[in-house]
Amino acid sequence: MNAIMKLELKKNLQDRGLLFWTIILPIAFTVLFISVFTSGTSEAESEQVILSIVPGYTIMFIFFIMISMTESFIKDRNIGMVARMASTPLSSYSYLLGKWVSYMYVVMLQVLVLLMFGKLVYDVPLEQPIFLLVIFITLTFTVTGLGLALAMMVKTNNMGVALTQVIALGGAVLGGLWMPIDMMPNVIQTISLFLPQYWGHQAVQEAMAGTLQIGEFFRTIVILFSFGIVAFVIALVCYPHFLKRAKG
Repeated sequence: MNAIMKLELKKNLQDRGLLFWTIILPIAFTVLFISVFTSGTSEAESEQVILSIVPGYTIMFIFFIMISMTESFIKDRNIGMVARMASTPLSSYSYLLGKWVSYMYVVMLQVLVLLMFGKLVYDVPLEQPIFLLVIFITLTFTVTGLGLALAMMVKTNNMGVALTQVIALGGAVLGGLWMPIDMMPNVIQTISLFLPQYWGHQAVQEAMAGTLQIGEFFRTIVILFSFGIVAFVIALVCYPHFLKRAKG
């Protein structure tokens, strides 16, 4: 498992396309939308906008790691790597975990860079850093778990890209990452309760402002962790079908 994790992590860090999706594009979007939505507003209103956009776009863009995950697994499947792995003593759990953990490192690095950018450029508050750390670790677990499940289910890269965009962008809109959730219709507010983006965004905003209560913190962690566990179970269930499609 460690060998797979190190190899995958090395490939990811050398991937310029991944650098664009995880760092360059989120920063560009953050700067653009903050400049648009804070134009002509008071200082207090600008602070509220920034406190929503910085964590909102950070959470939205960590979901795009699912594109790289599906691409990596499909490539391994098509070149015969998966079939060769299956013929060795290496268990399916070790293969999946090795690939999964490497992407968790990538997402945590992405979060660290984007939060540092928000702090240095816009001076976003980080009043409850321990809460923020645990929330983002749990979000990383959830997002990469969803990516793992998606990689086991899709048949082509194009399908993976399309579904990732639906999950990332659709979840961003419905989860209140683009605009405050209380400004949306009641039906959207109800739907948002079933999305990890909503729970992550609300908790991160409150932790940044220093108003996140311990009960709400634990509830958010349990909900996000549950999404990740369910996704991992789905990945394990789908793995035999993924293996059948492997060339070897």
